[in-house]
Amino acid sequence: MGRSSPNDKLLLVQALRKKGHIVAVTGDGTNDAPALQEADIGLAMGIQGTEVAKESSDIIILDDNFASVVKVVRWGRSVYSNIQKFIQFQLTVNVAALVINVVAAVSSGNVPLNAVQLLWVNLIMDTLGALALATEPPTNRLMNGSPVGRREPLITNIMWRNLIIQALYQVAVLLAFNFGGRSILHMKDDTLEHAEKVKNTFVFNTFVLCQIFNEFNARKPDEKNVFHGVTKNHLFMGIVGITVLLQVLIIEFFGHFTSTVRLNWKLWLISIAIAFVSWPLALFGKFIPVPQVPSRDIFRRRRNRH
Repeated sequence: MGRSSPNDKLLLVQALRKKGHIVAVTGDGTNDAPALQEADIGLAMGIQGTEVAKESSDIIILDDNFASVVKVVRWGRSVYSNIQKFIQFQLTVNVAALVINVVAAVSSGNVPLNAVQLLWVNLIMDTLGALALATEPPTNRLMNGSPVGRREPLITNIMWRNLIIQALYQVAVLLAFNFGGRSILHMKDDTLEHAEKVKNTFVFNTFVLCQIFNEFNARKPDEKNVFHGVTKNHLFMGIVGITVLLQVLIIEFFGHFTSTVRLNWKLWLISIAIAFVSWPLALFGKFIPVPQVPSRDIFRRRRNRH
């Protein structure tokens, strides 16, 4: 279509979009402007491109190199993938915290995670988690998958699988410690008030450590090796380190603000061991097959066949 008229280019873009395709157009001349504006993604050349073409496009290739289009696609897919990673991580934290507090409140009238503790969890989830997961650099593996469809849901079946497995594990384990923590942790000789504080602190500490360990799982929702390239992302490693350090300071020194008490080394090891299980659990979950196509698309195809 390089030497075609502006109307022919525009008609081609319109016809492809009517068929449901995502259309990208590259151009540098004034005659490319209608097609660039009509396309889903318009890419104009920054050096030889006319001002009309630049104004009609969405992305300007500054070096006029067609190879840069590959970089544009890679970075675009990387941003989309990082958003999905953060959403999976965020929903896991939300679902687990909500179920734990609701079930505990309905059953006993007390919640293991108070307001200040939830604020700290939200800080991990929203601020630090977003910085850690949104800064994952693009990889060549992103180019192996097919393009994301216009109507494809943001939360994929793979993300639902990972989310449900981790949330169910955290809810089951932490509720078990919430209701039977005194006997499980052998605190029957302690006073009721002190044992309750230790139990709630242990549940809170384990919950936070589970999110820190699960942050590594969120890096690679569909890959078995979640540690691939993790050392190259210095910001991710730094944020995880800061989160762990702050959690230790909160438990050991700032208990007055969070209504927590100090934990001995045995309880710390148990918390770490429980959180560590999320890694092999995530690996096991990735062997569970899930349909790549969303369920609603499967039903739509079957309906169209009939």
